[in-house]
Amino acid sequence: MQNVIRLALLHAFIFATMVGQARQPLSVERIFQKPSLAGVTVSSIQWSPDGSSIAYLRADASSSTKDLWLYTVAAGKGSLLVRAETVLAGEQKFSKEEQMVRERTRQTDAGITAYFWSPDSKEIFIPLNGDVYSLTVGTKKVKQVTTNPGAEFDPKISPVGNLLAYVRDNEIHVLDLKTGTETELTSGSTQKIKNGISEYIAQEEMDRTTGYWWAPDGKHIAYLQIDNTPVKEFNIPNYLTSYTDVDHQEYAKAGEANTIVKVGVVPAIGGPTAWLDLGSNTDIYIPRVDWLPDGKRVAVQIQSRNQDTLDLRIYDVEKGTSELLLRETDTMWVTLHMNLKFFADGKKFLWSSERDGFQHLYLYDMKGKLINQVTKGNWEVEKLIGLDEKTSAVYFTAMEKSSTERHLYSTKLNGSGFRRLSTDDGWHEISISPDCKYYVDSYSNLTRPPLVELEGLSGKTSAMIEENVVTELDNYSLPRPEFISVPSADGQQLNAFITKPSSFESSKKYPVIVYQYSGPTSNIVENKWGAGGGMARSLWHRLMAGKGYIVFGVDGRGTQARGRGFQNLIHKRLGKIELEDQLSGVKYLKSLPYVDPSRIMIWGKSYGGFMTCMAMFTTSDIFKLGIAVAPVADWKNYDTHYTERYLERPQENEEGYRLSSPVSFASGLKGKLLLIHGVVDDNVHFQESITLVEELQKANKQFDFMPYPRSTHAFSGDAVGTHLYNYLSRYIQDNL
Repeated sequence: MQNVIRLALLHAFIFATMVGQARQPLSVERIFQKPSLAGVTVSSIQWSPDGSSIAYLRADASSSTKDLWLYTVAAGKGSLLVRAETVLAGEQKFSKEEQMVRERTRQTDAGITAYFWSPDSKEIFIPLNGDVYSLTVGTKKVKQVTTNPGAEFDPKISPVGNLLAYVRDNEIHVLDLKTGTETELTSGSTQKIKNGISEYIAQEEMDRTTGYWWAPDGKHIAYLQIDNTPVKEFNIPNYLTSYTDVDHQEYAKAGEANTIVKVGVVPAIGGPTAWLDLGSNTDIYIPRVDWLPDGKRVAVQIQSRNQDTLDLRIYDVEKGTSELLLRETDTMWVTLHMNLKFFADGKKFLWSSERDGFQHLYLYDMKGKLINQVTKGNWEVEKLIGLDEKTSAVYFTAMEKSSTERHLYSTKLNGSGFRRLSTDDGWHEISISPDCKYYVDSYSNLTRPPLVELEGLSGKTSAMIEENVVTELDNYSLPRPEFISVPSADGQQLNAFITKPSSFESSKKYPVIVYQYSGPTSNIVENKWGAGGGMARSLWHRLMAGKGYIVFGVDGRGTQARGRGFQNLIHKRLGKIELEDQLSGVKYLKSLPYVDPSRIMIWGKSYGGFMTCMAMFTTSDIFKLGIAVAPVADWKNYDTHYTERYLERPQENEEGYRLSSPVSFASGLKGKLLLIHGVVDDNVHFQESITLVEELQKANKQFDFMPYPRSTHAFSGDAVGTHLYNYLSRYIQDNL
């Protein structure tokens, strides 16, 4: 990547010109001010179906409002296609369904936040304020497509391009784009029963935010009907209204009844729904639905409630028959993925599995017979990116080089010709062209904000789409994190980072901020911009190092990207093996002559908040200070799919739940503890901290507590972020 080398030389030149000049300290206020220290933000990169252009959303560093841009491959340049204000003037609003998806996917952007291409690559459709607009690419002319008073949610164009589908009032509708005729395809929805919408648990835990899918020929739509009747409601009060308004959330807690999900197929022109036979057991999950290329068969993944079985079933819509194509089993849990790909010739499909201990790709025929394992090794395939059936080439991202980096790879279907295509150390997010000739690489590393570049898979093409040089970063005293390895108690090498103070002197003793997440679905030791919780948290850690603290973090056993043997140890007991590895990190820290062993603190958010509580309650006086943000206090209060994956149901593992929950050990608190929670958090409810508060008070344990009245789990907003991180800074300074 020649441009990255050029950028490195540019930064070296800037640094050289600053030698002898005093760098200024970074402030919390500056982290949350505009222009953003991340520079230009590029997201939602989508190739046009004909492969000639690349659309993307872009926000300037001085704004959080995203506009739609277009890069033309032949011309080799990108330009503004349309501004959000051109499409919609006035205040931007999101429907309740959109707000739910935005919260589940942690979206905080504004302006144009979604779009999709027409099949002929001539138009782009943009949903805004509950309506859908179309943009003609050649003329940049915008017109409003829907005008109904209700909000159109999750719109999708048919593969033929003649019909636009969307959900309104919990029913699926289609609009004939030529005649303007609208047809309601589904019926029978109530406040509890909804058609074409994904349920909470799928959005939060299964990475599925939609509830319907077009057939490739545009003749049918497969959809989910969700029935929340059995699910208990959790009440989330808004204390800032006069009489405390309450949001009623359908939230299935561990061991409780789940949403009942059905799968139906309906003709796109209207008609009766054909319901697929999912079996007599309704206590199941439907994580994925995919059409086969022929448009006549639907693939449905059915996961058992205890998640030890995942079935891939094929349903023939015309014949009304079904068959089990593949069954994945595991004695603990089967990990969901997005790596199912049916071949256009109808003879084979790709699938991924952890059956050999690592997530890898496998090739099957359409009878479900394994042809061969495509990838092998003690490393993880992350995502299937592309398949070139003509050349038998498979493209995917993986952690083969290091579990701290993501790279692009290719191999042949028979496993030969394996090679790494991305070269620069760091993190590569890839979007491949439909013909598998080019790919867009969004690249970053620990200290380099993302740039976006076009690369040829033949290695001959390289063009910069968004260079994104943020020279202001060079003005600040920001120590760079170093990657290291720390041995666990059983001798495994754990990935860790350490950031030393700007004016580090080995003869001095420094206090240490230990940051961790420790959970099974996220890592903090990664070579990418914003590693460990986003740009603000990452920069704040470097800010604190600049103030004289050592900042340290370790990804212990139970975290991802290192195989199932590394993860399985948390089964039926959370917080034990993870804490052992955090203590291994402390042991390493205490071996360093420049660490003050009496001034070590631990903090984290969500699972990291849970782990902070476990550390402060069960490890005597190892940590002088703990800060737990939005912690899970009692796993019986968290959602079914996530919790039961690791702990089974409370009815089956009562002791495991007790030993995994901080409320069981609150009387053991030593040292200073600060609890922080968003009052309207609909993921880890405010109830968790309130439950913990009561146990601490009953045990006569003193602690500090900071609620954020309008904050959800994301703690979004510049004002909240500024207050939160200033508060953390002062609290650490006063107590560590």
